[in-house]
Amino acid sequence: MSLMIHNTLTRQKEVFQPLDDKRVTMYVCGPTVYNLIHIGNARPVVVFDMLFRVLRKQYPNVVYARNVTDVDDKINQAAKDNGEAIAEVAGRFVSAYHEDIAALNTLPPTVEPFATDHISEMIDMMSTLIELGHAYAAEGHVLFHVPSMADYGKLSGRNQEDMIAGARVEVAPYKRDAADFVLWKPSTEDLPGWDSPWGRGRPGWHLECSSMIEKHLGETIDIHGGGQDLIFPHHENEIAQSQCAHGGKEYVKYWMHNGYITIDNAKMSKSEGNFFTLRDILAQAPGEAVRYALLNGHYRKPLDWSEGTLEQSKSALDRLYKALELAADVTVSDGVEMPEAVMAALEDDLNTPLALSELHALATALNSAAELPEKSQLKAQLLVAGQFMGLLTENAAEWFKWSANSDGLSDADIDALIEQRQTARKDRDFARADEIRDELKAQGILLEDTAGGTKWLRE
Repeated sequence: MSLMIHNTLTRQKEVFQPLDDKRVTMYVCGPTVYNLIHIGNARPVVVFDMLFRVLRKQYPNVVYARNVTDVDDKINQAAKDNGEAIAEVAGRFVSAYHEDIAALNTLPPTVEPFATDHISEMIDMMSTLIELGHAYAAEGHVLFHVPSMADYGKLSGRNQEDMIAGARVEVAPYKRDAADFVLWKPSTEDLPGWDSPWGRGRPGWHLECSSMIEKHLGETIDIHGGGQDLIFPHHENEIAQSQCAHGGKEYVKYWMHNGYITIDNAKMSKSEGNFFTLRDILAQAPGEAVRYALLNGHYRKPLDWSEGTLEQSKSALDRLYKALELAADVTVSDGVEMPEAVMAALEDDLNTPLALSELHALATALNSAAELPEKSQLKAQLLVAGQFMGLLTENAAEWFKWSANSDGLSDADIDALIEQRQTARKDRDFARADEIRDELKAQGILLEDTAGGTKWLRE
């Protein structure tokens, strides 16, 4: 089956046909590093990680770029509020971002461009836009002149009045048109700034992505992804800049956007007290459970996050890991292919909910299989498919030891108490053995005595 992608630009699902099947290009908007990312920011990271995995299976060279915005007014404000240097704030939250998304078993992108490393490319693009009549300089600013592009608004489908309202643009006296947007703005001495033909200043957000894409991927790319909130104005403005700078040449073949995350069916908002950082959530469940939850809804649809979301995802993974644990003695051979049903689901516009249901069907079949060859095949298929999706990467026994309570007993403490219990049983001190079992149970540790020894898991 060919890979099908829903293209935001055409509003329909299309067969993916790359510009060059020897080099597939994909760009996804990354973080603005002024704070820890929230669960909504994590969704596109996981969604497009999944797409990256599918593309790599089908094409020999996939160049995946995910940028870091390290110059932005939000970073400047965070530095001011914290009494820190701007570069210190950006550096700290870049590190936190990498740490948090690594817990979700995401693959690193092929290239991770930083905005501040591409100022010269941005200046070059602005100079070209001015020369071609699509941009102009005014009072230390450079602005894109929206009326110079006849089909501006084709991605979002908005009319100009809606676009002005949606972009919350500043109607400044130096603008030729109310819809014109900033490519470059002046910087005071206390703000980051670079020398340019229009004075010391810093880039606008939209310009950064256009310049980084041109440098690392080319003038036209295969796929551009991001959250639904970026369609307008960010991606609309990227199209304007890049297409007009390159003589009307197509900028992106396939636009993909993931839906919002809501919290108990309400918009996530700090003011409403329902704002959760990814780090907060990772303290409550293993990273794989968070990843499972993010894949358990179709990427284009809204995903509601409630109190039971993590518990349900952890329970679903428990079932898959239990099937592997019950088949722990079954050896698997190398070279087992990806199950066709799982791959077909992923190739159908990343239907990850269906792919996950196929994992559970494999687990059910594994649990009921009687013959060793069949069990070996099913176990191998479950592992191959799960790990392809960034799941089932842990040893089953270790998976069941996970605990959100970092202040409780450590693994070493538990193992030591189990050893004491075994000694007590050998000495026929059953009262002490029961006492240790009860002590562990009070700490949320359940014991299971098997022929191969005592196993434990956390409730």
